Amino acid sequence: MRVKMTKAIAGWHHVYSGKVRDLYESDDANLSHLILVVASNRVSAFDRILEPEIPNKGAYLTKLTNFWFEKLSVPNHISNEVPVPQEVLGRAMVCKKLEMFPIECVVRGYISGSGYKDYLATGEICGNKLPAGLNFGDKLPEPIFTPAYKAELGEHDENITYEKVVEIVGEEHADALKTLSLEIFSKASAIAAEAGLILADTKFEFGIDPATNQITLGDEVLTPDSSRYWSKSAWDAGDRKESFDKQIVRNWLAANWDPTSDTNPPALPKEIVEQTSAKYAQLIKLLAE
Repeated sequence: MRVKMTKAIAGWHHVYSGKVRDLYESDDANLSHLILVVASNRVSAFDRILEPEIPNKGAYLTKLTNFWFEKLSVPNHISNEVPVPQEVLGRAMVCKKLEMFPIECVVRGYISGSGYKDYLATGEICGNKLPAGLNFGDKLPEPIFTPAYKAELGEHDENITYEKVVEIVGEEHADALKTLSLEIFSKASAIAAEAGLILADTKFEFGIDPATNQITLGDEVLTPDSSRYWSKSAWDAGDRKESFDKQIVRNWLAANWDPTSDTNPPALPKEIVEQTSAKYAQLIKLLAE
């Protein structure tokens, strides 16, 4: 499905569109080290871009990412060198360009999603052997690092083992990515718990900052697009379906379309669009307001 472009932005030119974000470079050659990251209202699932868009989603993602960057004591890609253009204020970030690792650094504290499917088939997730008898939504003995190889637009991300990460980026970087991911997840889980939320799983993306040669946190962070958030009270009561993320979209799509087919996914019904937007807004209220 073709990605919709955002409108022209004075002083910046469009260079790439992903599933959700549009990237712009500055017209000023002195700012070639910066990238403008604009979060659209697009929604994706099963590595496919869906229609229609989710109202206010781009603003919600940006607000949560900025919230977490302020909370986490790790280097990130935000730059204050120039302001965010007025045309996209509230849903964009001016960022330092990073040399990104082609790894999605997934951390799971609870078993769900593709991890649960892998567990049922093999008893492990990305090489992490797990106890027998776990059910969907169960808390894991400890958070685990379950990386994926980042796919191109239109392709499927591939779950890989830590050993494969070592092959791709080297042992030193692999160890740093795993350690950082688990540390950030631990801190974020504690903050989420204070808001009555369970951070079930999430993904991080890192790159090297050419200016410092330091591993730096990039992309979005701990948003409902990249994470699963559950209600702690509902989970304690045995309800494993109360979530504040795009799981509602995944569930509807899985029930109404075959993700393995070559057909385009159907349009999301109005009630699913509205419920998803409301879930994102509710998460903002619980965490960041």
